Amino acid sequence: MTDYAPRTELTTHCVENQPAADLECDLWRDDRPLRETLSQFAPAWVGERLAPLGRRLGEPDIQRWGEQANRFPPQLHTFDRHGRRLDEVDYHPAYHALMALAIGDGWHAVAWEREHDGGHQAHVAALYLLTQAEPGFCCPITMTHAAMPVLRQLPESEGWQNRLLGRDYDPAAIPAERKSTNTFGMAMTEKQGGSDVRRNTTRARPVTSPGTGEWYRLDGHKWFCSAPMSDAFLTLAQTDDGLSCFLAPRFTPDDRRNAIEIQRLKDKCGNRANASAEIEYAGAWVQLVGEPGRGVPAILEMVQQTRLDAATAPAGMMRQAVNEVWHHVKGRQVFDRRLADQPLMQRVVADLEIETEASLMLAMRGARAMDRSRSDEHEAALARLLPALGKFWHNKRGPAFMAEAMECLGGIGYVEETPLARLYREAPVNSIWEGSGNVICLDVLRIMERHPASIDALRRELNLARGHHAAFDAAIDSLDERLTASPGQLQAEARWLAQCMAQTLQAALLIRYAPNGVADTFCATRLANASPIFGILPVDAPLAAILERLEA
Repeated sequence: MTDYAPRTELTTHCVENQPAADLECDLWRDDRPLRETLSQFAPAWVGERLAPLGRRLGEPDIQRWGEQANRFPPQLHTFDRHGRRLDEVDYHPAYHALMALAIGDGWHAVAWEREHDGGHQAHVAALYLLTQAEPGFCCPITMTHAAMPVLRQLPESEGWQNRLLGRDYDPAAIPAERKSTNTFGMAMTEKQGGSDVRRNTTRARPVTSPGTGEWYRLDGHKWFCSAPMSDAFLTLAQTDDGLSCFLAPRFTPDDRRNAIEIQRLKDKCGNRANASAEIEYAGAWVQLVGEPGRGVPAILEMVQQTRLDAATAPAGMMRQAVNEVWHHVKGRQVFDRRLADQPLMQRVVADLEIETEASLMLAMRGARAMDRSRSDEHEAALARLLPALGKFWHNKRGPAFMAEAMECLGGIGYVEETPLARLYREAPVNSIWEGSGNVICLDVLRIMERHPASIDALRRELNLARGHHAAFDAAIDSLDERLTASPGQLQAEARWLAQCMAQTLQAALLIRYAPNGVADTFCATRLANASPIFGILPVDAPLAAILERLEA
């Protein structure tokens, strides 16, 4: 048997030509486009409140929490050891830490604490930052935020409203009244109907008499219920008056577990940290919200809020991805030159940065419209339209964006040790929930038909930027022409219309508020010579000026 001398030095694993280890960062200080956008749109207090959040989210333990919350997904416990129904979901401590951070700072409630004074802008900007820590836990933050307009339609709901505004996250499975802070979920979808909620078969019957605020018993099945450990859920069910909206607490009025049975947790492509459940209402106690038979209008108050968040999340994920790319290419040499200095790579990264800024700008403009919608008819008209446009278009760009970002890192971008694999799996979900792409486009057509003031408001916003770039002017002329088509043609072109509205509005906002180099390059590459891939920029594109915006 041959004896081998032990190796005294590792010569085959010298780590070189790799970017520096991830250092502590500051998501507020390092994000110039976010700071500039808020300085244009929001009251000063918004930036002042966001600055500590940006510092905290840049600390290494936060990124570790995001990774752990995904690596150790929620687990369902249907029964206790004695066979009694339990219907509880266990989360990794990292998930609870992220929830406590967000709720402790009040980001789920800020829109209602400072309503009409920048509160929606503060919420959306915070969600953009929180998404960069971990997108999945932002789902219950979004739904809790969005529940407020629906709760206001429930008589004697002051207790629920006050507890929504609380800042003491409590994951315990106890009656809502014993907590200072409540979280809210939503369960609308049924397997036979999907987005067509008129096909819902879940049935609610009054306990005594029917009417708003009265108690009903609910039977039926829901195909998706997000955040099943919430303190209460907003749900749709049929009554004798038609489809109606209900509030389903986790505990009955006499403090027993409500008959909301979790059948299973969905094994999803991404969004792993967030539990999505299939549930059965087995005579569950629920309260009627809004008018009987008017369930869709009642819950649309919530959906409008969640759609703006679903338009914002991809912008946050884009920012996280492009930051990862820029950190990598600055620290990596290929063919004796830094990747960051190579013309092809510069064009790809600059193009990703432009897309990120455009998405952020549109999301923040939607938030400003919501803040001002009560006192300004123009803003109210925009608030109806912009969440749908942003949700549709940002999420269509997201998957291709994440694929390009992964490719910039090469093989390491494809493994779980970087966040890019997680972001790639996450990218499609915001396009699917709260209405998939086709549903959103049909909603845009309905807005055009029922609220023509929204299209007039869009035209006004676009015309404010007219005359800066020939491709932009041509794009809004083409949009104007096609908006006059017949109803049948409009439906056939609904996707084109939604894309064109979103991109021309992005361009208008960049022209008015961003540096000329960003706006001009966006117009040239999105409205003139559009390419399906990133990195196709004009020869004279101001790459240095665009890339410099990635530096603190």
